[in-house]
Amino acid sequence: MKNYILKTMCLAAGLVSFSACSDFLDQTSPSEYPTQSVYESVGYTEFAINKLYGDMGQDQTYSQYIPIVWGLNTDCELIDGLGSEAYNTGHRRGVMNYNASAGWSDLAKLWDAMYGIIENANLAIEGIEGSSLIAAGGEDAESMKRYKGEALTIRAMIYFDLIRFFGDIPLKIESSQPDLSNAYLGKTDRDDIMDTLIVNLEEAVELLPWAGQNSYTTERVTKGYAHALLADIALTRAGWAIRETAKDGYETASYSDPTYPTQRCDAQTRQKMYELALKHLSTIIKEGPHSLNPSFENEWYLLNQLKLDETYRENMFEIPMGMGFTGELGYSIGVRANNYTSKYGKNSSGVQKLTAPYFWSFQENDLRRDITCSNIKIEEEDGVTKEFMLGNAPFGIYVGKWDVRKMSDELNALALSTPENKWMTGINCVRMRYSQVLLMYAEVMNELAGGPDADFGGSANGMTARQALELVHVRAYDEDHKSEAKAYVNSIPNSKEAFFEAIVDENAWELAGEGCRKFDLIRWNLLAEKINQFKSDYLSQMQDESNGYPKKIYFNYTDESKTSIDMSSVTWHGIPSGKTESDYDDSASFWGTERTTSTKTQSETNLPSISSGLVGNNATVINRYLLPIASTTISASNGTLYNSYGYSN
Repeated sequence: MKNYILKTMCLAAGLVSFSACSDFLDQTSPSEYPTQSVYESVGYTEFAINKLYGDMGQDQTYSQYIPIVWGLNTDCELIDGLGSEAYNTGHRRGVMNYNASAGWSDLAKLWDAMYGIIENANLAIEGIEGSSLIAAGGEDAESMKRYKGEALTIRAMIYFDLIRFFGDIPLKIESSQPDLSNAYLGKTDRDDIMDTLIVNLEEAVELLPWAGQNSYTTERVTKGYAHALLADIALTRAGWAIRETAKDGYETASYSDPTYPTQRCDAQTRQKMYELALKHLSTIIKEGPHSLNPSFENEWYLLNQLKLDETYRENMFEIPMGMGFTGELGYSIGVRANNYTSKYGKNSSGVQKLTAPYFWSFQENDLRRDITCSNIKIEEEDGVTKEFMLGNAPFGIYVGKWDVRKMSDELNALALSTPENKWMTGINCVRMRYSQVLLMYAEVMNELAGGPDADFGGSANGMTARQALELVHVRAYDEDHKSEAKAYVNSIPNSKEAFFEAIVDENAWELAGEGCRKFDLIRWNLLAEKINQFKSDYLSQMQDESNGYPKKIYFNYTDESKTSIDMSSVTWHGIPSGKTESDYDDSASFWGTERTTSTKTQSETNLPSISSGLVGNNATVINRYLLPIASTTISASNGTLYNSYGYSN
């Protein structure tokens, strides 16, 4: 994060702490500095906007909770809770296995922090709208309009995340009154909230600059991100969702609870939402400064180096973090440095894990596999930092996109100097990548055009769904294997249904670990189905002696001291023809040992516990992926809030 932004965030926190006094929204006391006076100055207004970014650096928002924990579980991403821990309703390990209770303390922490950001965004929007600088016109007015666009977009992002976590929630788009007359609000239907957010974002895209204009980097919300966020909201609006009560005119899914039905809006509204999404996605593709970084590896290397990509701007919005101050990406998720190591220090990166069937699903030459999936841990042995294979850990693969081995020297020095305590990496939280735009575009075009190869009015210069998917998939291969990648894309049948399945697969290969797949699976009504499929796939792949997981893998090292594993040498699918065990430096047990071990912990204890509140015998409500509102939040709501979906208050 730029030092200037960090400094202005700190100043803004002291200068602009004007908020409501409602316990329900957990706001701080008003500042002694007159609120409206702030918005008669472009500089002070910028401080107020920067405070919104600073609040997004809290652990309870985008430093830890949302990007690392709250997007779990899916078919490929798991919380670090297996066996008995998966049933602990008062801990993230149970809650993200869909065994939640309203007593989990983190529920209120996130709720309060998010509504705090909303309140400050409301104050900023109202202050800017009432500022004399707007009426005066000129350069100051244009700056103020840009700040309003930022506040509108940030508020929309916060609300969008809240409805994805909780469903129907209070919609509050004005600042709190001193008499608390608008503080204690009941729930608003999430469709009405999304309709409001769409209107707000339609305004914001007209006010915001593109990244690279007006000194705006991708560490601020820009026109491109606002377009993409609007498209994401439109697709969610068109998608499936569990409801507190059935809605008239809505379609009910076959996989649905009799009391809390899973529904989606009517066909006419869905068509409207898809066309709206296409409009905004096409604008990004045709007019925006964003493109794919040709190297998937370099995309993640730059993030680990704390460097913004000013060439391709694939990361359309990165919430800025500060090294040593905020950001747990790379510490609580990523390649594991187990205990203190003399080369990398240590981290606690096991909060989120990936699964064996996910790893197995990649084509052999897809470079994303070994960047995303880390089957190693780093430990100290006899005073030397070494890499070790994980062994039979089919539900314990680390997320390799954040990698201590790729971090900057300055960040590495911070880790080494913090041997006992948590260190904050400062790695930015990416909220949208251009590859997501292309995948959403492929989905929309496939739906509207009735298949992957037809055009539809409003497309991006005639780009078809297949062409958009090809851009994402082929990028993941080196030059020697791009023809193989193109052949795969061309082999996808020319039917809407078959191509949609390919989009669902590509979504996992491209985006796993980034906190967005769960919500796509939800709107597709595929979350439970895909989790069940992953469990079935694991059992069949584990039990298959011929083509399934080997009992042992062999590998070489890149150095004579045998500290670094050559991942390209690992015999994931068995020893290749023409080679023998003697051709390898070392070996390790692997997932296939489950076939013959006497204690089948992975298949008989851990597997049934995964997502057991959604798909297991512990599930009491069909498709209950939403979280309860915290008991403390309900108690403080003056009787306006309550839980649904079978949760107690």
